Amino acid sequence: MSLLLPSSLYTLARPFLFGFDPEHAHELTLDALARTQNTPLACAYAAPRVDDRLTLAGLRFPNRIGLAAGLDKNARCIDAFAAMGFGFVEVGTVTPKAQPGNPKPRMFRLPQRNALINRLGFNNDGLDAFLANVQRARFRRHAGKAPMLLGLNIGKNAATPIEQAVDDYLVGLDGVYAHADYVTINISSPNTANLRSLQSDQALDALLGAVADKREALAQRHGKRVPLFVKIAPDLEAAQVQVIAATLRRHGMDGVVATNTTLSRDAVAGLPHAEEAGGLSGAPVREASNRVIGQLRSALGPDFPIIGVGGVLSGADAEAKIEAGADLVQIYTGLIYKGPALVREAAQALRRRGR
Repeated sequence: MSLLLPSSLYTLARPFLFGFDPEHAHELTLDALARTQNTPLACAYAAPRVDDRLTLAGLRFPNRIGLAAGLDKNARCIDAFAAMGFGFVEVGTVTPKAQPGNPKPRMFRLPQRNALINRLGFNNDGLDAFLANVQRARFRRHAGKAPMLLGLNIGKNAATPIEQAVDDYLVGLDGVYAHADYVTINISSPNTANLRSLQSDQALDALLGAVADKREALAQRHGKRVPLFVKIAPDLEAAQVQVIAATLRRHGMDGVVATNTTLSRDAVAGLPHAEEAGGLSGAPVREASNRVIGQLRSALGPDFPIIGVGGVLSGADAEAKIEAGADLVQIYTGLIYKGPALVREAAQALRRRGR
């Protein structure tokens, strides 16, 4: 990753910043954002938020461009990303217990294709530290009538057997529920062993049934019903997407995030690092993501909320997500390659396009 600066400065700084190891640059960036958020130095990356309000899943989004989970795993920089003009920010994935993730090196740039490969493996400081950071965030205090929304993304610990994965998700949901505008159930990272098996028919049915029951108990306890989204992979056959869509509806899920990173290497074959294990993100995942979004829209009908993510590096890419069937759009790798100006560019493109 690289420092998130206004577009002119970013263009000059990127070659130097890309000289760092990607994960080291990522951590340096988050450290800088954490130190400068809510200070005058935030003007280095702050931008007016585009007003393009949309009500979805019972939530009022101030605009349709969000930050995808995975960039700020420990929720350290919520206020910094709010200052960039996002309509919503999703942080995590958080697991019940802290874990180091997979061995390094585990993040690789493929600049020829505006892409990244990562096999980080849900490295995070654990649920308690995550919630402390969420509670310190100040973005709601002076947000007026249309505050940025916050999604909290939960997963399972690597050491938890897949047969006990439901327990980790229930612990996570219980912890984040009171602090989230919405919660995302991440079952699609390719970097935790067997995690994607939770997308299969019986496993998904059991997981979402348990999560739905837990949500009902939490809604009673907290006096509010927090929407639940499920994040799925791009590497799914049409029949699998149909089953997932039916299962989402059966258990009363409020939306779906499509998609996570891909295991396919077709679009980057022959490039340096192309054969590294992990999930590929950025431009090469765009078509697969849009295909799954379109299949979901056909299966779920016109009103089921879909957040589209994968390969958004321009306003036109964001529009293509909406045309494929998404209601909202998230970015991650595009932010690394294009800088924070992409947030406003994409949000303006969707506002011009209309609904």
